[in-house]
Amino acid sequence: MPDGAEAQRQDALHSMSTWQRIVLLTLASLCGACASLSPKQHDQAASIAISARSQEVDCTAADRCARRSPLRALAGDAFTESTAGQPRHYALILDNGEDSLLARINLIRSASRHIDLQTYIFDKDDSARLVIDELLAAARRGVKVRLLIDQLSAISDPRIVAALVGAHANFELRIYNPIFGMSTSNYLHYSVAALCCFRSMNERMHNKLLLIDSAVGITGGRNYQDDYYDWDTTYNFRDRDVLVAGPVAREMAHSFELFWNARRSVPAERLDDIGNVLLREGVPSLPEYTPARPDRVSRIEAEAGDMSLIEKRFVRPALPVGPVQFVTDTPEKHDPEHRGHAAPTAPELTALVSGAREEIILQTPYLVLSKHAQRVLEELQRQPDPPRVIVSTNSLAATDNPIVYSVSFKYKRRNMRRFGFEIYELKPFPANAPVDYENLLPWPHPPGMVPGDPVAASDDDEPRRDSGIDDRSEARKVRAETRASLLRGSTPGNKLVSVDGVGARMGLHAKSMVVDRRFAVIGTHNFDPRSENYNTEGFIVIEDPAFAEALARSIERDIEPENSWIVAPRIRPLVLSGLSYTAAKVSEAMPILDIWPWHYATNYDYRPGPECPGPLPSYRHPDFHNCYVPAGDFPGVRGSPKALLARMLLAIGASLASPIM
Repeated sequence: MPDGAEAQRQDALHSMSTWQRIVLLTLASLCGACASLSPKQHDQAASIAISARSQEVDCTAADRCARRSPLRALAGDAFTESTAGQPRHYALILDNGEDSLLARINLIRSASRHIDLQTYIFDKDDSARLVIDELLAAARRGVKVRLLIDQLSAISDPRIVAALVGAHANFELRIYNPIFGMSTSNYLHYSVAALCCFRSMNERMHNKLLLIDSAVGITGGRNYQDDYYDWDTTYNFRDRDVLVAGPVAREMAHSFELFWNARRSVPAERLDDIGNVLLREGVPSLPEYTPARPDRVSRIEAEAGDMSLIEKRFVRPALPVGPVQFVTDTPEKHDPEHRGHAAPTAPELTALVSGAREEIILQTPYLVLSKHAQRVLEELQRQPDPPRVIVSTNSLAATDNPIVYSVSFKYKRRNMRRFGFEIYELKPFPANAPVDYENLLPWPHPPGMVPGDPVAASDDDEPRRDSGIDDRSEARKVRAETRASLLRGSTPGNKLVSVDGVGARMGLHAKSMVVDRRFAVIGTHNFDPRSENYNTEGFIVIEDPAFAEALARSIERDIEPENSWIVAPRIRPLVLSGLSYTAAKVSEAMPILDIWPWHYATNYDYRPGPECPGPLPSYRHPDFHNCYVPAGDFPGVRGSPKALLARMLLAIGASLASPIM
């Protein structure tokens, strides 16, 4: 019987045509690193890793010396209060990036039986290494730890992976859908895969899940990389997770088991690049690591043990909620015989959207709609009194994917007129994001950049840190000064793109929806064709007005004028307005050569004044053009290579790639 990696190689070969096999074998022969190990060598490498794993545990207590945590205790309360017919849950929105990391560390320390972690990206920077160290510490005290990572963005250093697979008997690591049986791939591998097995290469496990003792779970948009926790000084994601405690965690555990035991989930020690390390040098030591910001890591480590802080920051805001459902795709979505069939997540989202009566609030980083989604939304707008549809998404200046943005830009007219969208695009430097602004400053801080001890405030302007500042107005002042210092900084907005402004750029990555202020959805699904057809996804659905209102307020904060531009129709010229509109519509309909420069809509900025004391509720308000000024099609990147790229993609046919965006 072939092992997992070899079985995947054989499946890929069997699905190829003759010419694809020729191309694959030709290119593979040019790359010595592509040479695979024999089944016997895989067995030898696995034996080396398994025999090296320590069997010693640091704790003999029944609870594996788990740290007492009021956050973990929420699950006990939920289970105690639940009945067979009426399960009880507690839920918490994790908006702040560093808080989301803090909650993870605290929960990992509280585990007494097992920890399951499933993710799309796992880096080797400060936040990722902190989590790895905590997982290993849990394994050494007797907790069973399983780590499942999609191969496309798994830990990029084979020596680190080789060290982990031989670290401890309680620690297991598997890689999902490894291209050519390797834990990490280079551009040549991706090029070969694009030629030989494009579909298989694009079928990724996009699920994110941290599960503690099958009692508490976290899911949402965040991966394990500094820019998901506001720890990067050039670019960070505005993201969101949800923490749920109670019986639904058992559904999460079932989902994890399906992925863990899937054919595409291969033990890392049985992959070629990891096996080569093991055969060549045995199990290496985990490389020494010096954090880029030791102060920040030390602070999180200390705060994770401060139970009064955990109580205040996480337990008190947690809401008792009504029905909770965990909706997830399964690995079967990637089996050839299931392609073309609706995955479990698709009908659930369709039912929620189709059932809307008053309002849909949608937040997605990539506003590209599948054909199915277009039909559902168009049908919704045909109702006599269709629901309002508010959409929060990225601007070109904020996005990490200009190709996808070009597709969404192309169809702004359609999205607004046919689907009724009211679109808000996140600014690259939002002035009131749920973030500790000090984390976005370059390190070490230039002299005079940080005025005193900055704090970032929550919605009620309570200081987030023990800064000695009790007055709320003073907290607002310090927060404003911190933002001003950030914008005076000298660090570029992003090392890969040119944007107007300085400091750490932010881009939207949260995937959430609120329907009729009653249903709340938070998860990994981007509401786009890739999530619908290629990736496996998962999300939490909570039917509870109080929780839905909290999520709605979170998204509404993101679309405030200081954080987002609003998209609205242009002021029609006095002459030839009909001709311009028709030309833009024709240009939009063309798959290529979309070159008409005056599209139906553009971005606007709020301009306060005596007649405009506050932002208007919609671009449809009769005073809109008196209170808002045009900001341009691509504000924040005008004249930059990024803007030129967007224009070029429109001209050459960005929409042709939309089915796999």
